[in-house]
Amino acid sequence: MFLAGLLRRLRGFSTPARIPDALWRATLGALPFLARLSADEAERLKRLSERFLAEKEFTGAGGLEITDAICVSVAAQACLPILNLGIAYYDGWVGIVVYPDEFVVPRITVDETGVAHEYDDVASGEAWEGGPVVVSWGDAKMAGDGYNVVIHEFAHKLDMRDGRIDGVPPLPPDIPAGEWEDALHAAFDEFQTFAVVAFESDESEESDDPGEPDGFDDYAATNPEEFFAVMSEAFFEAPKLLRGEFPALYALFARFYRQDPARAADVATLKG
Repeated sequence: MFLAGLLRRLRGFSTPARIPDALWRATLGALPFLARLSADEAERLKRLSERFLAEKEFTGAGGLEITDAICVSVAAQACLPILNLGIAYYDGWVGIVVYPDEFVVPRITVDETGVAHEYDDVASGEAWEGGPVVVSWGDAKMAGDGYNVVIHEFAHKLDMRDGRIDGVPPLPPDIPAGEWEDALHAAFDEFQTFAVVAFESDESEESDDPGEPDGFDDYAATNPEEFFAVMSEAFFEAPKLLRGEFPALYALFARFYRQDPARAADVATLKG
C-alpha cells in the first residue's frame, strides 16, 4: 500500500511522499464540506496532509485494517483546522488509533464521599493529552452534516496545547484571553439554557422553544471544552448556522483558525 510502505519509510524526512491525485480526489469527493476551499487552499491542504501522514502513525484496533483511504481521509479532516496555522500545532505526539465503530472506554469516577465507581463508556472518539487521538472510522465516515468526530478530537488536541483542556486553546496575540473566555462562556451558557429547555419540552411532550439553536449536538452542553470542540465541528461543517446563532463566537473562531468558511459558503451560494 502507498501509505503503509512509502510514507512509513519516509517518516522523519524533509520531503513527505505525495498523495496520489486519484486518492485525493476521492477523499475530497467524500467530504463535501471541503468543496468550499479554493484551488489554492485544496492544494495547501493536500501538502499539509502529506506532512501530517509523514509525522503521524496510524494503528488499527478492533480488527480494523488501516487503508490508504482511511489515512488520507483522517489526515484531510484533521488538517483542515490547521490549514492556516501550520503542522507544528500538532507537535508532541504521533499516534492515531482507528476503530471500525464505537469503542468501549473503561472509566472511573469518584463521588462526593470519595467512593470510586467503575463503568464502561461507549465512545466515538478520544483525545489524550500527550498521547494518541482515537476515533471510530464508522463515525468519521458520517462527516459532512455538522457532525465530525475527527475535527472534534483534533480541536481537543489544540485545546490541550497549553497543558489544560478548558475550551481555551493557546491564542494568538490579537485575541485577548478575556475576550475569548467571555464569548465562549456567554455562548456556552446560552446553549446550556436552550438544552435544558429542549429537554424539558421533550419530557412534557411540548414543542421546542422557537429560539433554540437547532442543528448542534447536545453534547456541547457538557462543559466549555466540549462546547469548543462541538462548535469547531460546526465552524467547518455548518459555518452559516454557527455564525447565525453565535456571531461573536464565530468571529473569534474565524480569527483563531484564520479561516472564514461562512463567507466562502456565501460566495459559493451566489455563484450557484
